Amino acid sequence: MPTHRIYAMKFANVYPLYVQKAERKNRTQEEVDQVICWLTGYTQAGLQQQIEQGNDFETFFAQAPAMNPNRSLIKGVVCGVRVEEIEDPLMQQIRYLDKLIDELAKGKALEKILR
Repeated sequence: MPTHRIYAMKFANVYPLYVQKAERKNRTQEEVDQVICWLTGYTQAGLQQQIEQGNDFETFFAQAPAMNPNRSLIKGVVCGVRVEEIEDPLMQQIRYLDKLIDELAKGKALEKILR
């Protein structure tokens, strides 16, 4: 089965887009980092190291210290697909992150985003 192009995309290239999306809605880079760290278990230093190393999404999630057990509570639609129905585990993790960034950008309270 062919892999998706997003798996090979560098997380460091997409990260600034996450930050821009949040900042356009008066959210901060710190909030973006907090959401990413909540989902993946990275510390701030670990997240920064992933960005500096230029790892792709596949490596980024493979090296994540501890995916949050509450991530299954993330529900909703991203790119026309329900995140809870995605069968590919890596694609689901990527879409979980997309959904969390969307919620942040839509002004949802951080306490509600970090289920």
